[in-house]
Amino acid sequence: MKQTLLYVAIFFTSFIVKAQNGLENVIVERYYISDANDTSVNSVGGVLPIGSVTYRIYLDMLPGYKFQAAYGVNTPGAMHELRIETTSLFFNNEDRGATSPTYTKNQAKNNTVLLDSWLSVGAACVGNFGILKSEDDGVSTIINADGVLVNTDPLAGIPLSTQDGLILGSPEPVTIVGISNEIGVFDAQNDGTNGPLFSTFNGSWASLNGSTGYDSTNKVLIAQITTDGVFSFELNVQLGTPSGGVEQFVAKNPVGNEIVFSGLTYNSATAVKAVQQFNQLLNIYPNPATESVNVVYQTNSSSEKVMCQLVDMSGRTVITKSFTPSVSKQVESIDLTGISNGMYFMILQHEGKREVKKLIKN
Repeated sequence: MKQTLLYVAIFFTSFIVKAQNGLENVIVERYYISDANDTSVNSVGGVLPIGSVTYRIYLDMLPGYKFQAAYGVNTPGAMHELRIETTSLFFNNEDRGATSPTYTKNQAKNNTVLLDSWLSVGAACVGNFGILKSEDDGVSTIINADGVLVNTDPLAGIPLSTQDGLILGSPEPVTIVGISNEIGVFDAQNDGTNGPLFSTFNGSWASLNGSTGYDSTNKVLIAQITTDGVFSFELNVQLGTPSGGVEQFVAKNPVGNEIVFSGLTYNSATAVKAVQQFNQLLNIYPNPATESVNVVYQTNSSSEKVMCQLVDMSGRTVITKSFTPSVSKQVESIDLTGISNGMYFMILQHEGKREVKKLIKN
């Protein structure tokens, strides 16, 4: 079972700053979808219903910003619920499960440890950041010791056996503020107390030093949730700015300098179709590339140009290009002969959506 975490007093409403819109996006990744094969270790890891989906929630921030807390608050003039919900129960691994990812990467090789539900400020296990599978380099990928977690359902994207979304680093620890019994729904049990709702109006999970992403794209993993029900959340988050101030983004009903951000509200029942379509829109090839790379983009609308940036590992933009998509699949070639060999990030933006792909230039 989990140890009692440190409680500290943070008064979110005491911060007043000018908003700089440091939150670019909230990304919900379908990390894995379970099948019948994953029930074979239920006696160790606990009951994982067939068809359970593991979701990862990331905050995509501008460079220099830090994730400080996800919070609920109820003060005069400001009421914001922090809410994570399912129509069934949350899956909590009974072997190594915890309210935050305190298992090691070696322990994550066993049964269904890798699918535990938890809250985070960047980590996916001890000594490893959680990153989007699409941004993983495929090095040191976990090979499950029990022969499970090998489902290749296309709705979950890249298989875990190919890219596991973990990368070595030193992520910040989670600090729980003002939350007591509520967090028990993510404890290591499947006895009917693991859901269906996590809610607080007076607490947070926080990063006392502030958390940044493992690289210049600055995406921070803040939660992983596994459930076979409809998954939804309503979040409010506080970011630290590069100048030492703060910004607060809320799901609804802003007061003062708070900023409403629509991505802080999510429901899997309505989001699946949109996510499926977007995942099919973008591809780049060849990768690794030498003299040029092809960008494939498909859309039902040509009303807005696709903006393309190639960014190096220091965060410097080396190529900027835009093109107008058509209703049929379009291939756009980008010349790479003028840039040095190495790893880059291809960033595409279109109609409010943003996608990042890793690109290696040889």
